[in-house]
Amino acid sequence: MARNTLMDPPIEQLLDKVDSKFTLVALGALRARQINAYYNSLGEGLGRIVPPQVTSVSGKPLSIAFEEIAADKIEYERSPEEEDDGEERALAEAMEAAIAGGAFGEDPAVIDEGPSAG
Repeated sequence: MARNTLMDPPIEQLLDKVDSKFTLVALGALRARQINAYYNSLGEGLGRIVPPQVTSVSGKPLSIAFEEIAADKIEYERSPEEEDDGEERALAEAMEAAIAGGAFGEDPAVIDEGPSAG
C-alpha cells in the first residue's frame, strides 16, 4: 500500500535514482537553479539554458527538478576524487564553517599555554 505523502514524487523514489541523500540535494538544487535561470531569461533569446524536461503542474523549480530526477531525465557523473572522500570532506567543511562562524563560542584553535614566562 502506498504511503500518502505531501511530496510527489515520493522521497523514497528519488533516493532510488541517486547514490545518497547528499547527491539528491545537490543535484536537485543545481537543476532548480538552472530551471530558474531559464525562466528568468525567457525573451532574451540566449538559448543556453535547457528548459524543463517534464510537463509539470508545479511552477516551482525545485519540484520540477525532482520530477525530472524521478523521470530519469537528469543524469550525473561523479569524478573519482569525489567518490573517495565526499561525505568526509562535506563534514570537514561544515565543521570549519561552524568554527569560523563562532558556533562554539571561543576559538578552539587557541590553546591556553598558561602564564607566559617573562
